[in-house]
Amino acid sequence: MAKKRIFPALCLTFLVLGAQPQAQADESPVLRPQQWAQPVATQYNLYQMSPTLYRSALPDSAAQPLLETLQIATVINFLPEADSTWLKTPGVNQVQLPYRTNHVDDQDVLAALRAIQTAQAQGPVLMHCKHGADRTGLMSAMYRVVVQDWSKEDALKEMTQGGFGDNSHYKDGANYMMSADIPQLRSALSSGACSTSPFASCVVMNWLKPGKA
Repeated sequence: MAKKRIFPALCLTFLVLGAQPQAQADESPVLRPQQWAQPVATQYNLYQMSPTLYRSALPDSAAQPLLETLQIATVINFLPEADSTWLKTPGVNQVQLPYRTNHVDDQDVLAALRAIQTAQAQGPVLMHCKHGADRTGLMSAMYRVVVQDWSKEDALKEMTQGGFGDNSHYKDGANYMMSADIPQLRSALSSGACSTSPFASCVVMNWLKPGKA
């Protein structure tokens, strides 16, 4: 029984280590699973994950007509630089949630997933980082696992073998996902908690607000 429990984690590790050669092959339309994000505009590394969720690299002003065609209502940005430098379309909500994959924690993931779900009520959502690979890739994978109930193995395959970019950047995000407590994340997302830990910075900051004593 112990070997059976260890096997899935080992498989995840091997998937990360062996992802680079497979990524090029999986870019073929014939081999690409239908449930994976499907390409929309390769120049922006833009893919559709669901009827109301897209992922991409950093767009530019020339991408605005395309986003209008896709009826994007919210753009979620994982970079420290604001989207206002290129996004001028009136009525499009801009949400900025910068983070780094080598410092990601449950608080970052819950903030992103909650922002996606809230924004989807207003229309299609685009999330992006600079290249559309590591930061966007991790949040896409966590959305698959926490919200869409994918297995970690399936989400990791899409993240590392989906043709989204340089697989050498996926290690930190993959390690986080492998160790994440998915039931706890689902519970926190449902309850409105900002983290799975009672000692997270967002929880402590809430304690320090006036009237919380």
